[in-house]
Amino acid sequence: MKAYRFLLLGAALLAPLAPAMAQDYPSRPVSLVVPYPPGGSVDGVARALASVLSEKTGKVFVVENKAGGAGGVVGSNEVAKASPDGYTLLLSASIHVVTPLINKNVPYNPITDFTPVGEVAEGPLLITTNPSVKANTLKEFFDLAKANPNSFNFATSGYGSAGHLAVEMLKQKAGVDIDVIAYKGGGPALNDMIGGQVQLIADPMLSSLPYVKGGRLKALAVTSKTRSPLAPDVPTVDEAGMGPFEMVSWYAVWGPKKLDPAAMAYLEKAIAEVVKSDEFKQKLTVFGFEPKYRNSADLLKFETDETARYDAIVKAAKITVE
Repeated sequence: MKAYRFLLLGAALLAPLAPAMAQDYPSRPVSLVVPYPPGGSVDGVARALASVLSEKTGKVFVVENKAGGAGGVVGSNEVAKASPDGYTLLLSASIHVVTPLINKNVPYNPITDFTPVGEVAEGPLLITTNPSVKANTLKEFFDLAKANPNSFNFATSGYGSAGHLAVEMLKQKAGVDIDVIAYKGGGPALNDMIGGQVQLIADPMLSSLPYVKGGRLKALAVTSKTRSPLAPDVPTVDEAGMGPFEMVSWYAVWGPKKLDPAAMAYLEKAIAEVVKSDEFKQKLTVFGFEPKYRNSADLLKFETDETARYDAIVKAAKITVE
């Protein structure tokens, strides 16, 4: 009986600890792993999110850049293998679900090996060419490319990125077969665009728009269904004569699979508040993005649907790791 009473007493003493521990999250800094170097669009979104999360929650959210491997495989795999306690999260872009479609050696499944936490932002890509190209609309550009395919090269700042898929979709629409040169980042690709070595790229506003405003690149279209408030004079792909089209770059937060429910509940609530805030919107404007919130369930459906769409593009374009 004494042992029985002791067990009951122990259970009674321990019972309140579980909710208390759950309420303590986060009790130490939370890492937002960005699987790319500092300075790019993914890094920019992550730093904006971490900054406003820290301000609004009074907790510490820090960005860790874990670059390495095409498509962010190294940093993403680190998160997939991390403890699901909520202290190691991934912030990546739509390329997160594309990379395993083109590289069968990726050591994780982007849907089943991660817990979707929430989408935070999305934005159109800016399609540009060199000012020396004698085309003022996207249709004129592809008419020229179709007539003189050997005089044109296309570029992407990341193999399997939204920009890469956008260019492949445009090639299919126009009926041209021109190679897409994959660069390791936006800087080298845009340098060759400015130098005239390549003639077309679809890239985030953050990297491309300053060159358009400076007259070093010519804007042909944006890849969203509607015009961007950052470049209201630039038509959509549809308005530029190529028909209905949409390909945006989107950014989201994931945790390891089986993410702790208490951490999940905290993060969903905090991220929803941040994404709907004026502070976050102002920070994103610099990068050419808009806040876009999807909760965990909606993000799972969205990324599943997008994966199927991307898979069709990848197969049609025969995109594989070289």
